[in-house]
Amino acid sequence: MKILVLGDVMGKSGRIAIQKNLSKIIQEHKIEFSVINGENAADDGKGITREIADNFFSLGVDVITSGNHIWDKEETNTFIEKEHRLLRPANLAEGTPGKGFGIFLSKSKKYKIGVINLMGNVFMRKSEDVFLTAKDLCKKIILKKNADFLIVDFHGEITSEKMAIGHFFDGASTCVVGTHTHVPTADTRILDKGTAYQTDIGMCGDYNSVIGMNKDNSLKKFFKDKEAIKHFPSEGDGTLSGVIVEADENTGLAKKVLRIISGGVLTK
Repeated sequence: MKILVLGDVMGKSGRIAIQKNLSKIIQEHKIEFSVINGENAADDGKGITREIADNFFSLGVDVITSGNHIWDKEETNTFIEKEHRLLRPANLAEGTPGKGFGIFLSKSKKYKIGVINLMGNVFMRKSEDVFLTAKDLCKKIILKKNADFLIVDFHGEITSEKMAIGHFFDGASTCVVGTHTHVPTADTRILDKGTAYQTDIGMCGDYNSVIGMNKDNSLKKFFKDKEAIKHFPSEGDGTLSGVIVEADENTGLAKKVLRIISGGVLTK
């Protein structure tokens, strides 16, 4: 059983990279389930529209996770209630539209895959205690009881929170991946009890940038140049960044994890 998880899709560059390469990766690696973080997929790099979500699903994406930018497009408040394949962080306040976790079928309809979307508390949008939410969700989705496999996307700013959540879910989930900071970390591994982990799986977008935003304008912003304008995404050749997890059908835990970095400047 192989699972593909890709990092934050950043603007038009990221969407084009997905359009060009996702189907090929799914076919070549015999992917049974694919997850992408889509909270930056809109043209301005903030939020996601129904049209973009539908396009991702048509390309073979099974679930879209998100984070602090999930509400940046007003229409999301409405369509997320009907589109259960689009998740928002589970630790947002009670009554928030949409769902933060779910159980879905694999492409072959043979397996039930749980997906949990969490968001860190440090330097992020105000949310409920992520560790208490994680503890509660561990009781609701039990590996090999409620779901054959379990994927956790932790959308957070700081590495310590991500690592702590990774160790918390070790042995209770197939994989824990970090998103949000847009730069892939080099700590891809399987933890002691069998959970695949990477602190941040990076972004799908143009890395000839400042975390996906136009580098020239970003420099102007940092230097407080009066000519600087509102951040906007870089639209050069995009890189796909994420992981492929090969999981054991008997335990639901990871047997192998492979970092995926394809196209764009990171592979040149």
